[in-house]
Amino acid sequence: MGGFKENKHFMTKVKKAAKVDLKKALLEQFGFNKFKDEQEAIILSILNGKDTFVIMPTGGGKSLCYQLPALVSEGIAIIVSPLIALMKNQVDLLRSYSDVENVAHFLNSSLNKGQIKKVREDLLGGNTKMLYVAPETLTKEENVDFLKELKISFVAVDEAHCISEWGHDFRPEYRKIRDIINTIDPSLNIIALTATATPKVQDDIKKNLGLIKPNVFVSSFNRSNLYYEIVPKGKKDQTVKHIVKFIQQNRNKSGIIYTLNRKTTEDLAEILVANGISAVAYHAGLDSKTRADRQDQFLMEKVDVIVATIAFGMGIDKPDIRFVMHYNIPKSIENYYQETGRAGRDGLEGKCLLYFSYKDVQKLEHLMRDKPLTEREMGGQLISETVAYAESAICRRKVLLHYFGEEYNVSSCNNMCDNCLHPKEKIEVKDTIFTALETIRQVKEMFGIDYVINVLLGRMNTQIQAYKHDKLKCFSMGAHFQMDDHFWFSLLRQMMVEGLIRKDIEEYGLLKLTDKGKAFLKKPYSLKLSLNHKFEDAEGDDDEVSGGSGGNTAALDPLLLQMLKDLRKQVAQQQNVPPFVVFLENSLEDMATGYPTTMKEMENIAGVSKGKALKYGRKFVELIAKYVEENEIEKVDEFVMKSVVNKGGLKVFIIQNIDKKIPLDTIARMKEIQMLDLLQEMETIVSSGTKLNIDYCINDYVDEYDQEDIYDFFQSSESGNIEEAVDVLKENNISQEQFRLMRIKFMSDYAN
Repeated sequence: MGGFKENKHFMTKVKKAAKVDLKKALLEQFGFNKFKDEQEAIILSILNGKDTFVIMPTGGGKSLCYQLPALVSEGIAIIVSPLIALMKNQVDLLRSYSDVENVAHFLNSSLNKGQIKKVREDLLGGNTKMLYVAPETLTKEENVDFLKELKISFVAVDEAHCISEWGHDFRPEYRKIRDIINTIDPSLNIIALTATATPKVQDDIKKNLGLIKPNVFVSSFNRSNLYYEIVPKGKKDQTVKHIVKFIQQNRNKSGIIYTLNRKTTEDLAEILVANGISAVAYHAGLDSKTRADRQDQFLMEKVDVIVATIAFGMGIDKPDIRFVMHYNIPKSIENYYQETGRAGRDGLEGKCLLYFSYKDVQKLEHLMRDKPLTEREMGGQLISETVAYAESAICRRKVLLHYFGEEYNVSSCNNMCDNCLHPKEKIEVKDTIFTALETIRQVKEMFGIDYVINVLLGRMNTQIQAYKHDKLKCFSMGAHFQMDDHFWFSLLRQMMVEGLIRKDIEEYGLLKLTDKGKAFLKKPYSLKLSLNHKFEDAEGDDDEVSGGSGGNTAALDPLLLQMLKDLRKQVAQQQNVPPFVVFLENSLEDMATGYPTTMKEMENIAGVSKGKALKYGRKFVELIAKYVEENEIEKVDEFVMKSVVNKGGLKVFIIQNIDKKIPLDTIARMKEIQMLDLLQEMETIVSSGTKLNIDYCINDYVDEYDQEDIYDFFQSSESGNIEEAVDVLKENNISQEQFRLMRIKFMSDYAN
């Protein structure tokens, strides 16, 4: 997809730049023998004074496109860059290539007055060829006046998507760049560069930077060396265990884990360290020196993994990052593409895992609640596109590239995504596509996906009634197919990818027929598609990460689980205790997943201490060992995730203070935790086989008569489920906290 279409006079002007031996300059300045893809044509465009627009994926060599022409041109190139970390990184790299120490400088808020003076002296001295500047710094009047005194070769605007409100990282300061350039020298040519830009964002960039008949170069967005996978996000302990296990299987490889908030970065990094993984957290709450130190540790490979909020990574020039994980869903496809683009920039292995849950989607939507209406609507559309990507059952590349306006006409990506590696069955959709297209046509292409589905299924609402669309022939045309919303949503999304319809972003998601869609209406043909994934069980959990060892991510064995429940009931009858006192449900599920066949392995099961294993575990180990042998089950390597150190300290603190008969609310206050969190820790302690005597305080929390009723319930209950207890004793008006406290007392009295 070359870039000569927008300027007919381009080739005649190339002769001027031909005086420079670019390949010789490339070898001398950077040590490379040849250019990548369209780098040479882009450089020629700049040297000939043309406005130039470059869309090139991360790792494609964008920086060289303005660095080399800056080095061979007279004067100083101004490079506008959004991040201080990126500037320092690029300047250090350029100086390492050059024998001229001051060949490149940066100017931003991190410099003191003395450093700024030195930069200005070097700029006036004539040896500096590139000045990296933050947009906020560029807008200062004293800097504009100073730049007027210099001979400027051209202006490069990096991360140009920041200029668009539809971009994933909009910065208002970018909107001022054109006016500032006009003030310095309106004849300066501009090169705008970005790794991620939808057609809408591309138009915004050209318009707001005032690019005059620019030469446009669009490289393919396909990163063929990256493997994409969506992982259903279960309980937090399960997710964290999956992360730890994955990293340990990729030991000594560099990776980034992106999270939504600062606390999660700290908690997750702490758990990784506890499990022998060198990791640090990175977020805006750290002071600038700490952030810089941790970034350097990562770049210098003193740490393998950096757990970061999305601020980290833009422009980090580390080519050998082997995996990028998203603990939370990103707020847009652009964010996801740019962040996963950090992996495998050297063209080698790069694994991209996204943990998906609908709770995370709700959190993103909640974060936008106080924003202006227009911004909320735009943000909502960007989130919905990311959700659609996660749910899609077709090739991940096909969906990603379609989003950026690029067609990917390959049947599969050589199993470089989870959907191609594990393809879903395809179904014939010729008739349903025709029905959907006809419905969009009849509502005059003036409505979005939810409205179209309601018309298809014949659902009356006030909006449909107001437009009298219940009178249309298409109203309820889709009902006789007896397909649910999930089917129609899957169908419409894939019709977009197939080019039969398009979603008009500027008009807030209205569905429009394409020429291909109109042709299909005239002459339908056979088409098979896969339904989207359903993530019904991927409910996720709160962002706060705990470091428990429970929760295996492998497949649970339902037959073994039932056998273990039967054995638990038998042991409970022999011991004259309720079944949940022997082992909790999650302990049995862990056994039915990990197949512990020795007493040592039994101690690694969630909620099973050494004492509890000795008391109840022998029969369970024998049953599992026999089951494994009879069914020829190959056990996976035993993996145990260590808890963070402070959890063990908290356990000891709770036991010691309960022995001292300290009030529970005082214990919670001393440790700065909520009462519910304290009760959960106490439950973990007693379920592992340690007795907690809370007789001294139970009457302060639970009425004596209620205590009897709750005790009777737990004695007759098989599971000890709190929700069930609330339902059975709803007339007593007992809170969940009271039930939890009584269950702790019950298990201490009966099991320990």
